[in-house]
Amino acid sequence: QVQQVESGGGLVQAGGSLRLSCAASGRTFSTYAMAWFRQAPGKEREFVASITTTSTRYADSVKGRFAISRDNAENAVYLQMNNLKPEDTAVYYCNRLQYYNPPVPRDSWGQGTQVTVSS
Repeated sequence: QVQQVESGGGLVQAGGSLRLSCAASGRTFSTYAMAWFRQAPGKEREFVASITTTSTRYADSVKGRFAISRDNAENAVYLQMNNLKPEDTAVYYCNRLQYYNPPVPRDSWGQGTQVTVSS
């Protein structure tokens, strides 16, 4: 089991930017695909972006606005979010992936980080 700790959320106006960070434990971090998911109030948790050592994938709703990256030396994953929209408001979570496509999370969920975008 790997623990993830998400941070970097906050309140931002539409059109603004935020950078989320995920610190993960575990010596085998670099061997796993990692992903960001989000859950808006009253909605199911949904996939946002994923990354392996060689590729990235994005949900259609964030393509061209969000960028996922990782630093294996730091056991960290990041999500740069630009041109934020009110519909991006959600709690954001990171997780290892059991399967890359479709993305199936592997571990239990952390506490997440709240992103609120005002119009």
